Amino acid sequence: MRIILLGPPGAGKGTQAQLISKRFGMPHISTGDILREAIKNKKPVGLKAKTYMEKGELVPDEVMNKIVTLRLKESDCDMGFILDGYPRTKTQALKLDEALSQIRQKIEFVFYFETSSEIIIERLSGRRICKNCHAVYHIKNMPSRHANVCDKCAGTLYQRPDDKKETIKNRLEIYTQQTKPLIDYYQKQSKLTKVNGDLAAEKLFEVLLEIFAGRKSE
Repeated sequence: MRIILLGPPGAGKGTQAQLISKRFGMPHISTGDILREAIKNKKPVGLKAKTYMEKGELVPDEVMNKIVTLRLKESDCDMGFILDGYPRTKTQALKLDEALSQIRQKIEFVFYFETSSEIIIERLSGRRICKNCHAVYHIKNMPSRHANVCDKCAGTLYQRPDDKKETIKNRLEIYTQQTKPLIDYYQKQSKLTKVNGDLAAEKLFEVLLEIFAGRKSE
């Protein structure tokens, strides 16, 4: 299966991508993770993206297209993949379709996680990341045993700049403005399925599994 997960920041795309990846053995391709790794290693593409990410703005299409196209050519994507965080614009979607057609592949599922702004702000503003191993916690939903200390490696937990409330609001506004054409694009292809991103992770995963099962039985 070749799957795209769409939805605003904090909609739960990353969590669902991990669950799908584990269940079906497909790579979870998170553009956010790829970019943060590039920033950490001070790669040119990472330094270029950093200024946009810290302001809650979208990274330019040409940067994202190059990153994803290279990643999809790796052998672990031959039997399927889950895209999380890409495409974010219609231009990116067109470039993705072009790249996939060259290797005789196409997107089969596009899920849009409809999520309320209140839930998104609560999820993102409470998120904490380990500086060492990058494990993810939440001060309310999934706290560490000791405040600001990672359970796995005892590293320090911190709040990413793009998870602060004011930045989150800016990210949501930009997302809404720039992704409506993308949603329309996949709706016209009859590939888009809307799901409730406010649901608990376990319940939403059950919904996705039912959709996969229904498509296979057709």
